[in-house]
Amino acid sequence: MSARTVAAGDTVALRYALRPRGGDDIISNFDDAEAEILTLGDGTLTPMLEQWLIDLAPGERHVFLLDPWQAFGASQPDLFQSLPKTDLPTDMEFTIDQLVEFAMPNGQTLAGRILEIGDDAMKVDFNHPLADLPIEFEVEIDRIL
Repeated sequence: MSARTVAAGDTVALRYALRPRGGDDIISNFDDAEAEILTLGDGTLTPMLEQWLIDLAPGERHVFLLDPWQAFGASQPDLFQSLPKTDLPTDMEFTIDQLVEFAMPNGQTLAGRILEIGDDAMKVDFNHPLADLPIEFEVEIDRIL
């Protein structure tokens, strides 16, 4: 009998890294003491990334070379937003290219990269930092729970 492989809805212990193709890791938990526990479909990973986990067997390490449309897609123009400075925390210093987590009215947070800082407003890109980029998605399923 062959070992079970990952299926949609499974909860798995996962090690993974994301990086622009040929670049440095943006996210990696390979050096963490424990693998990350997540359930496919819970929003931890985008559905575009989750699909690459389907049918993987625990213990195998894979590197997927993904084009932008297979990973985080193209940047969306409506995710470039101008925020009035009155909406921003007054105790924070902001710099161009900084990645900042903004609290949304619904309690969730959204990360945005600062593009420009004006006198009254700040232009922020809320697209994923890997949007528009070919990426490497390195993954190892530790175990299926």
